[in-house]
Amino acid sequence: MHVEQIVMSIITYSGNAKSDSVEAIQAAKAKNSNEARRLIAKAEEELLNAHHVQTSLIQNEARGNKTEITLLLVHAQDHLMNAITFKDLAKEFVELYESMNQ
Repeated sequence: MHVEQIVMSIITYSGNAKSDSVEAIQAAKAKNSNEARRLIAKAEEELLNAHHVQTSLIQNEARGNKTEITLLLVHAQDHLMNAITFKDLAKEFVELYESMNQ
């Protein structure tokens, strides 16, 4: 896989995870805990996919195949970090809404 494909995969998986996290909060707010938890699990799966792609970059570098650091690569890493943070916060919101709705 070329670096551009790797970068776009990280961005795509991260974007999907963030979208799932937003939808999870909305589902929890609408008192649909099962859907909220399903969406959090889906976000975690997307992040795992992004992590696997990211790991391929790390493994290539460990083998001596250095990747040029481009603005696009930095952008992809930024997306991934933000998606992870957003998913973590979404989990907290889902739990908060669940406790409020009991």
